[in-house]
Amino acid sequence: MSFPLGVNTWVWTSPLTDDSLARLAPRVADWGFDVIELPVEQVGGFDAAKAATLLDGLGLRATVVLVMGGDRQLVAADTATITGTVDYLRHVADVAATVGSPVIAGPAYASVGRTWRMTDDERDGHYRQLRENLARVAEHAAPQGVTIAVEPLNRYETSLINTVDQGLDALGDAPGCGLALDIYHMNIEETSIVEAIGRAAGRIAHVQVCANDRGAPGRDHLDWPAILGALRDAAYAGPLIIESFTANNATIATAASIWRRLAPTQDAIATEGLAYLRSLSPVDEGVTR
Repeated sequence: MSFPLGVNTWVWTSPLTDDSLARLAPRVADWGFDVIELPVEQVGGFDAAKAATLLDGLGLRATVVLVMGGDRQLVAADTATITGTVDYLRHVADVAATVGSPVIAGPAYASVGRTWRMTDDERDGHYRQLRENLARVAEHAAPQGVTIAVEPLNRYETSLINTVDQGLDALGDAPGCGLALDIYHMNIEETSIVEAIGRAAGRIAHVQVCANDRGAPGRDHLDWPAILGALRDAAYAGPLIIESFTANNATIATAASIWRRLAPTQDAIATEGLAYLRSLSPVDEGVTR
């Protein structure tokens, strides 16, 4: 089984606009990617219908990521903040449906960088609240064919959900929800990436990849053949999306702690990662984008 391969536009730019997508998408298609990943940082940041037409003409599929910045919270926050976050996530689901993305992926629980100490009982309470609020989003997203893919982050970016096991505990049997696995975060938090993928089998809704330093997959110490083998064993059939970030945007560089060049060019993160992953996951004969 081969995996469709994609890249997130954060490799080059933030926030995504109609103009930047029109510039990037043809290049992504020409390089041979199957999927382009679109971040929805703000409501109305780009025209979803226009994006759908553009990508269809290029033969590219789309995935969509949500952005939990500022005061976006689904737990341990006031009612107005939570309601505003639910409304934002419903909008992201609408964008996903328009561009044909099967998921909205990201840390749909608290703003990135928000950390606080909590007892086991307090954590359980936050997880219950999370399930309740995710249900409010899922009831809007699921009828449109969109799954909420909840992403565990590393300990420096959140204290709520860091591991696959915590993600499974937090979600329970929440309808319309699954896990988004990001190999960068898993390299920090999981004692075995392969075993954690195995425990997530049946709940994996999305996968993001990059080197352990946020560079191109394959230019690092990670055992990528074993990781891809574990994903196949877990019956994951979705795309592998290269997610990295540009250091040229102050906001995103600070949020993702990108303080130096991770490759000779940003293009190299995409193209070298694509070539390496394609060597491990060759396109099936007869399958086209």
